[in-house]
Amino acid sequence: MAEEDDARIRILQSLRGKICEAKNLGSVSGPNRQRDLCTFCTISLDQEEVFRTKVFDKSVSPFYGEDFYFEIPRPFQCLSFYIYAKSVFQRDLPVGKVSIRKDDLCKYSGKENWFSLQPVNPNSEVQGKVHLEMRLNEVITENGSVGQHLVVRIIECQELPLISGQNCDPYATVSLVGPARSDQKKTKVKKKTSNPQFEEIFSFEVTRPSSYSKKSHFQVEEEDIEKLEIKVDLWNNENLAQDVFLGATRVPVKVLQKDHIHKAWYLLQPKGNGSKSKSDDLGSLRLKLTYIEDTVLPSACYTPLCNLLLQSPDVKPISASAAHILGDIYRERYEAVLPMVRLLLHHNRFVPFVSAVAALELDNTQEANTIFRGNSLATRCIDDMMKIVGKNYLAVTLKPVIDEICESNKTCEIDPVKLKEGDNVEVNKENLQVYVQKVFSSITQSSSSCPPLMCDVFRSLRHLACKHFPADPHVQYSAVSSFVFLRFFAVAVLTPHSFQLRSHHPDPDISRTLTLISKTIQTLGSWGSLSKKISSFKETYMYDFFKSFQEDKCIERVKKFLDEISSNVSKESSGLEDAVVLKEGEVQKRAQGRKRLGKKNFKKRWLRVTNRELSYHKHKGKEALCIINVKNIQAVEKLDESAFNRKNMFQVVHSEKPLYVQAGNCIEASDWLEVLGQVTRCNEGRLATFHPSNYSGGAWQCCKNQSNNAPGCKPCTIIMLANLQLDIDCDRETERIFSLLSSNDTKLQDMEDACASMAVYQGPQREQEEYSKFTIQEPKETFQTLKQLRNVMEELQRQHNIRNDTTAQYGSLDNPIVGKTS
Repeated sequence: MAEEDDARIRILQSLRGKICEAKNLGSVSGPNRQRDLCTFCTISLDQEEVFRTKVFDKSVSPFYGEDFYFEIPRPFQCLSFYIYAKSVFQRDLPVGKVSIRKDDLCKYSGKENWFSLQPVNPNSEVQGKVHLEMRLNEVITENGSVGQHLVVRIIECQELPLISGQNCDPYATVSLVGPARSDQKKTKVKKKTSNPQFEEIFSFEVTRPSSYSKKSHFQVEEEDIEKLEIKVDLWNNENLAQDVFLGATRVPVKVLQKDHIHKAWYLLQPKGNGSKSKSDDLGSLRLKLTYIEDTVLPSACYTPLCNLLLQSPDVKPISASAAHILGDIYRERYEAVLPMVRLLLHHNRFVPFVSAVAALELDNTQEANTIFRGNSLATRCIDDMMKIVGKNYLAVTLKPVIDEICESNKTCEIDPVKLKEGDNVEVNKENLQVYVQKVFSSITQSSSSCPPLMCDVFRSLRHLACKHFPADPHVQYSAVSSFVFLRFFAVAVLTPHSFQLRSHHPDPDISRTLTLISKTIQTLGSWGSLSKKISSFKETYMYDFFKSFQEDKCIERVKKFLDEISSNVSKESSGLEDAVVLKEGEVQKRAQGRKRLGKKNFKKRWLRVTNRELSYHKHKGKEALCIINVKNIQAVEKLDESAFNRKNMFQVVHSEKPLYVQAGNCIEASDWLEVLGQVTRCNEGRLATFHPSNYSGGAWQCCKNQSNNAPGCKPCTIIMLANLQLDIDCDRETERIFSLLSSNDTKLQDMEDACASMAVYQGPQREQEEYSKFTIQEPKETFQTLKQLRNVMEELQRQHNIRNDTTAQYGSLDNPIVGKTS
């Protein structure tokens, strides 16, 4: 049973951050290149590109401002950021790179850092590992003399890089090198694979033959052993062009002094140990990185902590609950509340919890016009909830008009100081007014698409605000508008890339337009609580601009919208009545219905999935070449690399022939599988099994069954989700909470001390001032919860310790040896 439990342990990785800016980028070869440098930045896991910024025009100090977040679905050794100079007529030219080994990511986590760019040398761009076995044999010649031979077996390699987006054709050279010798041998070329199985044996003479009578046992002279090494180089066979170096390692023969047989995995290394040339003039790159690696145990281990957190809404007072304590401990870290919000959402406990913490906040709010304006636990929880639950709502409401604004790129500047030569302020004002009206209308007409959970929260906030400020007729609106307008729609308009409404950060001119629209929407959304009065503006030009909206009955439209999304009338969500684009992007698709395999059968297509259908198109915006109703999809699964000798492939099984798709990288493949899995998980015709390979040569390549209609040979992935919008892994979220609490054990202890002191201290309230950083209403109740938290955390830590006792042996597949190179 223990082995079964260990098999369910998962290592989950994620990376969040921002590519901020570069400065003083060095010149790129070519005349006048530095003056008109147009650059972009990419992110690579080892040598696989997983993210790319938009191109920044003509600057040696570009501000990229690109946020990124992705789950990392596979092991990796190095995270790299490359800056390229865009070229129209030739390949993009590398300017420099920043490479950070996985083990070093924790040094930079959560902080902004400047990194010096290093040169991009083809001989240093390596990845993967090689499995070797070495032994020393004695050899007796025909005349009776004894010699020593070194036998090297190259078994296999794993995770070799893609070459031009495709699997490589690798081979290895194996050499015995010393001060006065270099004997080299070569394996066969393995076609189209990143995980070649070589299984080839080579023999090298180590010492000169000597009389058998002089050596009754096999020995190797010390001086010979110290000077000899086995060198393994991996290459990609390019046929007509020069072969590409993939990586190398060196193993000293003296490792056989301790063991007669040496067998281990080695990480491939760059040539010359990645020696760096002078790179002072390449510039630097500012990055913010947060890398998280969670070891997720079996579900049963998390039950006590999960139950304690889910009991929080019922604890009186709410400040004594485990969930509130977590928020109190991590006041300064906004992202710390997210795993708790996810957990409460999944178990339908969010509304009672956030209602309780909102009531607590209102108890400390003296004026109605400051309601829910601070960065409190209640506002942080509701912000995170809206981002999770309201993702599709934003896409339906704002994405079409945001796309129009970004793609038409009309000038909207109305600040006289910022106007450019030739700008017409009246035309700009008219452009801005049209955009604002479109955004405002989209929002105020979207109440039927507002998710029921958001409506439940808004209804609760409205009720609490009216109860706390009964004399103020407008507080019922400001309690809701402070979230839905100020913290949801206005923020999404300002930074559409952060809400997945656009793939990249907008350029400065469009960003300025979105800023003006966002400021307008904030104020329009506040009118419902301002009794038909225009709020005071710092900018005169903004005041003049707002006058044009007074005759449009904006106040009534805002109030009507706020009434609809926070009324007591229960409604079903109509968010799925409209087609919502869940994901789209360029892929390689294998043509269906053809028998002959090869490059010609794979073509670039634009793949698009909505809540209704999956379609592919020749190019983005073109008419669909094929449409598959998502209700007809029976399975969405990974495809073995061996099927077409391609990585990152998946298949969509439906009533016709399977659709085989290759994603651009491992992150994209994982995203497609996740989105398609979500939207099809409730289909009645889902299969229980699937074929992980293709049908070719009259048989399924995975199970060799000759029937094209044979049932699959591997169980389908089980998808257990709460609903389409809430893809939540509760075990992982609870592990995150455990990690956060464990890393702040001293704060928990401080809170315990504060409770103990407040419970027994009878003098002046100076202790309360000393511990004012914590919210402690009932010291005894809070102390009891802290004790429960400590007990369940100690048990969970014990479960981690049990499973962490056995670390992977050095030289194993999971813990390869870092060898050296030439």
